[in-house]
Amino acid sequence: MFFVFNKDKIYTYCISIITVVLLFCVANVMLGHGQDSSAVSAQVSKLLPVYKVDTKDKKVSLTLNCAWNDSDITNILETLEKQNCKVTFFMVGEWVERFPESAKKIKEAGHEIATHSNTHPHVTQMTYEQNIKEIEESIKTIQETTGATVKLYRAPYGEYNDTVIQSANDKNLIPIQWSLDTLDYTNLTGEQMWERIKGKLSNGDIILMHNGTTHTADSLEMIIKNIKESGYEIVPVSSLVYHENYSIDINGVQKAK
Repeated sequence: MFFVFNKDKIYTYCISIITVVLLFCVANVMLGHGQDSSAVSAQVSKLLPVYKVDTKDKKVSLTLNCAWNDSDITNILETLEKQNCKVTFFMVGEWVERFPESAKKIKEAGHEIATHSNTHPHVTQMTYEQNIKEIEESIKTIQETTGATVKLYRAPYGEYNDTVIQSANDKNLIPIQWSLDTLDYTNLTGEQMWERIKGKLSNGDIILMHNGTTHTADSLEMIIKNIKESGYEIVPVSSLVYHENYSIDINGVQKAK
């Protein structure tokens, strides 16, 4: 049996071999810098936010998105103070502009303030430059109004792609998603919210809630008590995540190197 090769075939074979070798080298370089294979796969295919943190500590974070109104902020803050609980508020820049006193009260109460964009758009439909502008304008408003230093970013609607995540990274922000959703914005009662998360709660979880809903404020005390009674400490997200020397696996779990 004879194999016939022409110049085009030889050229194609060579390119294929070179491509495979280069990919192998890139993977080995990344592994050599302390990243596991799952993290390499995630970085090659898609940039991810932090959904959850890999930790041995029985700690979780409670987060509240602020995008609609501020009618329940006073009640929420009173509950948090009563329960001696610090959380992270992800604020939309326009929300801060409309309700500056509420934003200031949150900061004065010692809670963490992070950005949830400036106008709450569909960021995956925007360019890199537009994403950067959303982040920069929101941070400017938050800092000028509250004096808070912003370290975290949560994309509106939980939507993201490589452009969205890269924009946050380039502004030195850690993109944060969530691992447990109370669905409080669907008008669930507090009992229904707790039923959703109680059997799933584990170390390093990030829990999503919102202000301005029907039952968040009147359910918050019960949910906090139940989390504590389950053996978990509630901490702000910046106290939960790793800020350097970490990787994010294909499931969005942040791990220390």
